[in-house]
Order: sequence, then C-alpha cells, then structure tokens
Amino acid sequence: MQLDAQQVTVMLPVRDLARAREFYERALALPTGEEKLDGKVVYRCGGTEIALFPKPEGTKAEHTALSFRVADIRSSIAELEGRGVVFADYDLPGFRTVEHVCVLGSEKAAWFNDTEGNILCLHEDIPGPGAL
Repeated sequence: MQLDAQQVTVMLPVRDLARAREFYERALALPTGEEKLDGKVVYRCGGTEIALFPKPEGTKAEHTALSFRVADIRSSIAELEGRGVVFADYDLPGFRTVEHVCVLGSEKAAWFNDTEGNILCLHEDIPGPGAL
C-alpha cells in the first residue's frame, strides 16, 4: 500500500454540528456535506475530504487545522469576507499581517476561525525564481 496514493480525510471536531454545517456550506460555499451513520458530515474538496465530527468539548488546537490553497489570496479573502468570514490580524515579532495577509517564505497566508474554534487558513504559493 502506498499512502501517498490514498484519500486523505481531515478530521475537525465541532461542538455544534448544525452551526458548523451552516458555516462550511454558506460562508465557505462547500457543497452540501454527506451525513454518515456515525454522525460525521463529510465534504469533498479536490482530492481531500473534510470530516466534521461532533465533540461536546470542541477543540483546543492552537495551530492551523486546515489550509485551502487558492490562486489569488486577496480576491479569496474579499469573497469570504462578503459571506461574513472574519480574518485574523497579527503583529508579532517576525510575524505580521498586512490587510490580513502574512508572507511566509514561499507563500502568502491568511487565517480565520470556523464557528467551532478550528483555525483555518488560505494560502497562495509565491512563484520561485525561474518559475514561468
């Protein structure tokens, strides 16, 4: 078995599944999730699945749980803001956002939380030297 050829599912805990579904389907505009017998709701995004699963205590992760690669981060931010998504801004030593965007080496990134406290991200690759 080669794991690099297998479907990947990102598991995100949620306190309130109905509230989380509203966010993922309305604000992020993902297609309606598939309800599973065990209570999960699964979304298909490219070659990845996102599974929301009920967890009464929610999540305490202090890191990015999920990042969506986008072609144009600024237009993607504007589109999501138009649907009510609120982006975080940071001003820390070595880590600062300008209009929600931080440049991190080979990518631009912007962060926001879902309704359940999971940290989500948009990222745009920055072409390297010699790229077309």
